[in-house]
Amino acid sequence: MIDNRSSCFGGNKDDRRNSVCIDSMRILDSCRDKDCYEDVRVFLTDFGQDVIEKSGNVRVKDTKVVCVNIQADPIQFNQGFYQVTIRIYTKLVIEVCLCPGKVQEIEGVAVTEKKVVLYGGEGCARIFKTTPLEGGFCTDQCNYEEGSNKPTVVLELVDPIVLSAKVKEPCTCSCCCCCPTVEELPKTVCCQLNGGLVDHPGLCKHLYVSLGFFSLVRVERPGQFIVSADEYCIPDKECVISDEEDPCRIFEKMSFPVSSFCSSPYPVTVPGCECKKK
Repeated sequence: MIDNRSSCFGGNKDDRRNSVCIDSMRILDSCRDKDCYEDVRVFLTDFGQDVIEKSGNVRVKDTKVVCVNIQADPIQFNQGFYQVTIRIYTKLVIEVCLCPGKVQEIEGVAVTEKKVVLYGGEGCARIFKTTPLEGGFCTDQCNYEEGSNKPTVVLELVDPIVLSAKVKEPCTCSCCCCCPTVEELPKTVCCQLNGGLVDHPGLCKHLYVSLGFFSLVRVERPGQFIVSADEYCIPDKECVISDEEDPCRIFEKMSFPVSSFCSSPYPVTVPGCECKKK
């Protein structure tokens, strides 16, 4: 039975002592991108639409990605590759100047879409995992299927940068991305706004923005790996009871937080600053 327990190490007893098998995600392919979307339609609430009908002087105050839909479809005649379609829903807070000294804030949603082709490998295994089942083997419940043949797609991005914002007539739209309707927006997105979104042919003005996105996309599949490990690590540091009678003495023993004074968002070499340049 001991041979069965250690089969993942290839039967090498020396490897069994300092190594363990883990189940993790393996990155098969990845890419980074810098996307610019021009003249993206912003869907506004009833109140917001009434405001921009009276003024065209607008400024985007804040942006936040509130929802993302990701779909991976295998590419025919190119085994192992997938076309990844990503639709991003961004909530915007807009300031509208109605008259000198009076500013009104409104909310809206912009929808952008990007497509990439990445290698995701091939797999035929269907993954099942145990769950706390009542009744043991004779239960009428089944184990949950966690995965299938398709790989997992992971998107990392920051909230977009607003490059421009303007109010135009609907007929002048030159949207370069997807143009869904209000009915196609997910309910989770609509619930982020204070009011219902409006979209009908009678609107005289539309709000358009240009957005810049920085993103990372990667494709993953589960895998089993052997890593070095110890049975248990005993900490060398001893627990010390603080001296409440002399707080300044405790403060003197604290290290100076040099890294907190590195104002650069990227690791750079600064005299007296323990930041390593990549």
